[in-house]
Amino acid sequence: MNKSHLLLLRSSTIALGCAFGLALFLAPAARADAPAMQPMADKAAALPVTATFEKVTADGVNGYALNLKNVSSDTLKLNVTITPSVVFHADAKVKTLPAYVLEAGQVWTIKDLVAGDKLSISADGFSKLDLTVP
Repeated sequence: MNKSHLLLLRSSTIALGCAFGLALFLAPAARADAPAMQPMADKAAALPVTATFEKVTADGVNGYALNLKNVSSDTLKLNVTITPSVVFHADAKVKTLPAYVLEAGQVWTIKDLVAGDKLSISADGFSKLDLTVP
């Protein structure tokens, strides 16, 4: 073999070695960033409520109300946080409502909502329900 072939072979071997080395180095990092697989049994049941928004007018001001109906046969203790779509610097960025006990088949109405508000509804033993006012 002549000198140019040896130089090309050596360069190719070094480049190939670097590529494999980089792949081996990055493989564990890629696996670490991947979300952990969880069995389906660990997933909490859906919150047994139906949620409907209705447009309301009070004192000439338009807004929305959220009606949460308990569709289960058990009483639920609901926790609700509201992230307003518009925040004034003097107001809290997140409003937490007092825990509410919702009897089976009953409806809880949350008033004074505006378009774009985000609500997070939770109860022990159930997955969280996230809603946005239309």
